[in-house]
Amino acid sequence: MSRFDPRGRRNRALLVGVSEYDHTAPDPQGVSGQLPAVLHNRRTLEDALHRGGVFRAGEIRVLASPAPDDFTSELRRAVRETEGLLLLYFAGHAVVTDTSTHKLHLQMRTARVVAGEELPGAVSFAGVLGELCAPESRAEKVLVVLDCCYAGNAAAIWHRFEAPPESKEKILLLMSVQPNRCILGGDADVATPFTRELVHVLEAGGQVWLSTLYPALKQRMADAGYEAEDNDRQKPQALAPPWNPDADVLLAASPVAPPPPPPPPPPRPGRTYPSRLRKRLRAAADRLGRTALTLLLALVATGAGGYGLFVLVGEPGPCPPSLELRVLTDPDLEPALRAGADAYVASAANTTGDGCRRSGVTVNSAGAAGVVRALGERTDAWQQPREDDNPQRDIGPQPDVWIPATRADVDRVTGVAAGEDRVFARLEPADEPLAYSPLVLAVPKALGARLEPTGQSLNELVTALEQADAEAELRRPDPEFTDAALLATMGLQGERADARRAEQLVTRAGRPEPSAVRLLCTLPADDAVDDRSAALVPEFLLRSGIGCHPATRAPRVAAYPDDVPGLEPAFVRVRWEDGDRDAEARDDAVDRFRAWLTGEGGLAVLGEHGFRSATGERRLLGTRQVPDGLTASVRPAGPARPADMDRALERYANAHGPGRVLYLLDSSGSMAGRWDGDSGGPGILKQTLPGLGGEDEYGVWAVHGVGGRTHTPLLRFGTHERAGAEQALDGGRWRDAEADPAAALLDALEFMRERGADDERPQLIVYLTDGEDDNRLTGRALQDVLDRAAGAGVPLAMVSLNSSGCDQGRPATRIAEAGRGRCLDAGDDLVPALHDEVARTGTGEE
Repeated sequence: MSRFDPRGRRNRALLVGVSEYDHTAPDPQGVSGQLPAVLHNRRTLEDALHRGGVFRAGEIRVLASPAPDDFTSELRRAVRETEGLLLLYFAGHAVVTDTSTHKLHLQMRTARVVAGEELPGAVSFAGVLGELCAPESRAEKVLVVLDCCYAGNAAAIWHRFEAPPESKEKILLLMSVQPNRCILGGDADVATPFTRELVHVLEAGGQVWLSTLYPALKQRMADAGYEAEDNDRQKPQALAPPWNPDADVLLAASPVAPPPPPPPPPPRPGRTYPSRLRKRLRAAADRLGRTALTLLLALVATGAGGYGLFVLVGEPGPCPPSLELRVLTDPDLEPALRAGADAYVASAANTTGDGCRRSGVTVNSAGAAGVVRALGERTDAWQQPREDDNPQRDIGPQPDVWIPATRADVDRVTGVAAGEDRVFARLEPADEPLAYSPLVLAVPKALGARLEPTGQSLNELVTALEQADAEAELRRPDPEFTDAALLATMGLQGERADARRAEQLVTRAGRPEPSAVRLLCTLPADDAVDDRSAALVPEFLLRSGIGCHPATRAPRVAAYPDDVPGLEPAFVRVRWEDGDRDAEARDDAVDRFRAWLTGEGGLAVLGEHGFRSATGERRLLGTRQVPDGLTASVRPAGPARPADMDRALERYANAHGPGRVLYLLDSSGSMAGRWDGDSGGPGILKQTLPGLGGEDEYGVWAVHGVGGRTHTPLLRFGTHERAGAEQALDGGRWRDAEADPAAALLDALEFMRERGADDERPQLIVYLTDGEDDNRLTGRALQDVLDRAAGAGVPLAMVSLNSSGCDQGRPATRIAEAGRGRCLDAGDDLVPALHDEVARTGTGEE
């Protein structure tokens, strides 16, 4: 093994920061106080990971003060989704119930302190390890980072934890303090010491491996002299240095940063007390009174550590905690809006005359279609989550501001909400969009020179691309996740009678990437794919870059379809019923953020990220020189219409719903030696059945005979239990006869045409043969098949058991190309490739 570089893998970072608690002192069962510094922990660490280039857009999830169930649900989700690196970060209160056995509990928002082993609102660290070591975990490495009291106790729990070695040994620990110690937490205006120094090391530039981060972090904390409880130095811990090279993992790979500015003055420390000490102080308050208690705490502060002392004393820091605005946006817009929010938070517009920050801004994104549904018909569940309906878990916290990629989304929400008995959120959109970005066909330069950049519809551009290079591929992100992909889908559907044919234009290579950012990040993983792939993406991403790890990318030029609406991000104030406790302050914060974002500062940031003016000739913001491959000004297509978007999404879902697959199995005499076992004809087809589900329709024809009936049913066409389908294939027999593949294929195309006439469900024909009867696929017979396949709208997967069956010019290759399908032969990894083709059409569990 070698040390692990997770770039390009499916990684996940789950950042949990509990800054707000429901139960705090003087509640007898409350934790010692709120932790406003943790607000900054979440934001600064998230930004550092985004800039680090290991985690791509959509791979970082922030949980702000979750309840235990929400934490556990998100942790399980992250475990399921991760294939590369899973990073779990926790900052907040933590307690141990027995220091000798190191029973560590992470306290979530609902935490209460009660006597005994039961700790309501807390999650045991042993339980966290259990989730991370679950059988469904496919992560290659897991890094747990704890910034809390008693963090060092986690190492002993790991050593005692019983789990399979291959699951347990992939878990690495980075802890903010040695065992059985509470820690200093800074004040309300900066991140806690450990996380502050952690972020500094991550952002130093270049490659940051865990083995280099840990000693650098230790040294910085030692130099700063941070103290823990009992006048001990706060010493971060790791499991376990020195690092085994096989256990090392890359955490950041960003450009080298410029020299840092002079450090700010040391923050005023706060405290979090162990429950035992806090109870003693409360008892002292009853005996001595507040004045004496204040003096006592001032003396104790020099020797006993923790977050939140100012909460007990009642003395604020130099600046009060700032209000936090929650902004929800489209995944494609998230990087630009996050940069805008960061610039605003640090600007003079967000600073009081006393030099204090007015508000913070947290930006997160979620799938566009899910957000529209949630704001239209799930606002009650957003306020009062249920186990089976929890938008706070599925999408994120209730937003103060929503910035969809098009104003049409607001009307879509309004249309859905009109049918609801009660809606708990009210939308107030601004009159004008923030900016504009057309949707473009981003074509590799080598291909783009042969395309007219403007004046054509999207389908005309795609046709011209195919004529320029038959190997060219078209790729598009998931239309259910971003508005840009949905608008592109509207263009592909155009005036077609069914969406199934429109979807055939898009290269089918597994699940679509969730966003244009992810799509442009993953294409360079294969140079050949990158060089032949045109991508439907927002134009601004071609100028601003995409923030993923450095790679050699195929340079692209933009072709501008004139029938696809562009992105026009809309600023929408979201007001929640019974959310008026701090309405005046929140309105002021929203108004200030909107004024800045639509003013000189905000437009400058949007210009840096490649956006255009929202009006006029839609010229690029903030630049006079037009980047290579783009045009100076564009003529916008008509605006997006809600009904068109909803219809396109419905048609897309239909085209990817329950499918129909017709298998044609060559059963002629030449197949006698290729019939039995997993590598025989029936065995290969059996291995593709897991790609089909209970709602999919499929059947098998045994192909044999010439001059009359050319096939007999081996499995009737319809829905099936897998066991019954496998039994039918096991009962199939080859015949002492020849076969007429041309006639069988024509029959199959007509059969599928009749079944697909009234809907848009996906369809596929699979023909498996040894190719011995290809002499009947020549001349007029072959041309008839090619003509019918080209107009049928049904992909054909031609599967040859001959290693040269898919050579250029062979009948199987030509038929697959005409039918926009795929040709596979014995020279390919045939079984998994065919399984994938079937699974794209079906709805099976694999």
